[in-house]
Amino acid sequence: IVDESELLTVPDGWKEPAFTREDNPKGLLEESSFATLFPKYREAYLKECWPLVQKALSEHYVNAMLDLIEGSMTVTTTKKTFDPYAIIRARDLIKLLARSVPFEQAVRILQDDVACDIIKIGTLVRKRDTFIKRRGRLLGPKGSTLKALELLTNCYIMVQGNTVSALGPFSGLKEVRKVVLDTMKNIHPIYNIKTLMIKRELSKDPELRSQSWERFLPKFKRKNLKKRKEPKKKNTKKEYTPFPPPQPESQIDKELASGEYFLKDRQKKRKRVEEIKAKQADAIKKRQEERNKAFIPPKEKAVVKTKKGN
Repeated sequence: IVDESELLTVPDGWKEPAFTREDNPKGLLEESSFATLFPKYREAYLKECWPLVQKALSEHYVNAMLDLIEGSMTVTTTKKTFDPYAIIRARDLIKLLARSVPFEQAVRILQDDVACDIIKIGTLVRKRDTFIKRRGRLLGPKGSTLKALELLTNCYIMVQGNTVSALGPFSGLKEVRKVVLDTMKNIHPIYNIKTLMIKRELSKDPELRSQSWERFLPKFKRKNLKKRKEPKKKNTKKEYTPFPPPQPESQIDKELASGEYFLKDRQKKRKRVEEIKAKQADAIKKRQEERNKAFIPPKEKAVVKTKKGN
């Protein structure tokens, strides 16, 4: 009886045989084509590297066309194309070029053991400021977080605008997608990087391959943030009353209440002068007290005499 664990594992160093013309000698029956638009800032670069793109695709018998007026790239199969998947790889190539991936990296998609994944992150976060902050967190200081992720997953990663383009083996792409989506969900990438580092070390041990790794992996719990502090000034709603507020008292009303209204002009003037003089006297008194503070000697500490022992 064959053990089930042996059936699921792929032998080390096993490679899928390459697809050759012998596998499909008659070629393709219909012509297939894919087109993608590219932003204006990529026009100069694409114009420069397009002969290299055509040369790389011609090896797989796929035609490539660049339309600078419409701002699009198109790839089509020819009568000589024998690999049905070549057009899919060509489509991914022009998609990566449109997403600011350099040609040297994007051309690797034409290899059998390399795949790509374009992750859309623009709609995952509502606020623009929060999105920029989390996207920056994915890059890390001077791109260190992104570099660590590239080394652990063996993938090339390009963060551009509202997308993250990844290029590498299938297993690595799966990890990259998880880290990117978790970062956008406000889980710091350093936690996932730490987990990947532990997994990398565990995979080297042949005894642990068939075992569960749960006990070795770190478990990160979300910390509940403290409740927001209550503001000092609380805006309390006043009770609704159908009656309008009372009219503020005018100057004449105030004078009538105090009896000042019935005084003569001379008496009013004298009263005003007296009020001003009283205010001035208070101000002089306060100023004098402030000046006198400097002349008050500070209290000295009492000196305690210690008896000398005979």
